[in-house]
Order: sequence, then C-alpha cells, then structure tokens
Amino acid sequence: MQSPSLSRVGDGESVGERQAGIVVLGGNGSTLAFTNSLVPEGRTIVARLVPVAVTPIDTAVGDTWQNVGIAPDDLLHWIDRTFPAEDESAFVASLHDLDLLARVGWNAPLPTNLNEAELINLEDLPPDIVEAIESGPVPIVPCAVCRRLCVRGDFRWGERELCAWDYHHQVFGRRGPWRNGAYDERHYDTLPRCGFVAPSLLEELGVEILASFYDCSEELVRSLIGQILDAESERSHIAVRVDSGFVILRERA
Repeated sequence: MQSPSLSRVGDGESVGERQAGIVVLGGNGSTLAFTNSLVPEGRTIVARLVPVAVTPIDTAVGDTWQNVGIAPDDLLHWIDRTFPAEDESAFVASLHDLDLLARVGWNAPLPTNLNEAELINLEDLPPDIVEAIESGPVPIVPCAVCRRLCVRGDFRWGERELCAWDYHHQVFGRRGPWRNGAYDERHYDTLPRCGFVAPSLLEELGVEILASFYDCSEELVRSLIGQILDAESERSHIAVRVDSGFVILRERA
C-alpha cells in the first residue's frame, strides 16, 4: 500500500515531471525545514530553513529562507538532531517516506514561496503549520525583549518590536497607560495599537475585556467608548486599537 504522505508525488506523472513541489523535513516552535530535492547538489542536499512565530492565537511562517547543506548519508540523523523527540513542539516527516523519495531521486523546481498545493507530505504537518502556510508567509522578527520570534508590526511599542507576551505585560500591565474617565479626542491619536488582544494573557494580569468593536464607524465607537468610560469613571480602563476595530480593557475589581 502506498504511504499517504506520498500521495501527491504520483497523479499520473513520474517524480521528475512534477512542475513544483516541496517536502517538509521537520519543524518546531521556531523553525520549519523543507527541501525541493533529495538529489545531492555536489555532495550535499540543500534544505531551506523558514522562521516560525507561535503566538497565543495562531502560528505564522516567515517570508525568508536560510539554506543549509546536509550530507545525504546524514539526512535522517540531521532531522533527528534538529527536531529531537524531547522537544514537545517538534515534528518530523516520515523517515521511511524520505528514504523512498531519496531512492527514486525525487526532485522538483523550487517554488517561489511556501504553498499548500506544492506540499507533498501535507499529512506529516501539524494543523497549525498547515493553517500558517495557507495564510501565506509574513515578515518575522525577534522580540526586542526576549528574542522570541514574532510577526513584524503586530506588537510594536515605541520603536521596538515585541512578542505578544512582552507587549501585554508592558502595555496592559500595572504600568500601562491606564486612565479613569473618558478620553479626550487628542488621546485617540496615541492609543496602544496591536494586532490582537489575547484573553489568556490578560488573565495573568488581572485584566478583562469589557467591550470590543469591529468594522464600525470610528465616530460611533468613540462615542460609545466615552459613554462606557464615563459610566465607570471609578474603574481604570485602556482603549486599544486592533486590526479593524477597538477593544476596551478594564482592571478587575
């Protein structure tokens, strides 16, 4: 019986006739490794390493690749060393399938970017990685505080790129821009901006989401925010700009 991981190699074509294709070798919480050929170039197999950013709500793959050369006889050991079983976030391709592909001299033109349609061993990938590839590559940078990989622009505070964890703790923590009562119009130009607000991280800070507004008239939302904050002037709040809307945060009583 043919392995399901190899189901995309056939479709009536010989391996060498495929127009494009990639095999994911393995991955973890920060890196995805793939190749478009198991035929050695010179004395090495070329793998591409793609940065991966894991956030509290999803996973993203980067738009840059780093090449690494691997000796053909060391490929399976390289995968095992790079993505060891002790790493709970790690996964690897079927080593049996990789050995079969190497034996038949599988290779394909390198695609311009990661694409689900070109993944030969889609079944080997965790669902979050598949979803990240479907969403398309994005620019990824290290957090200025902890160096965790994050999506550029999602959590920028001042001139620094932060991960979701450090942004939430710095901006929505005790020293954040909390205030009592309604905002003046000028305050809306300096509201915190971020890609999303993560309820799981707010829980750790003793903060809750009071209200969210998406795809609404900004004039209407500002009016509603003013009424809500006026009505709760004894409590501290932060209004946050997120993609397509606003979120009001409140310190828990």
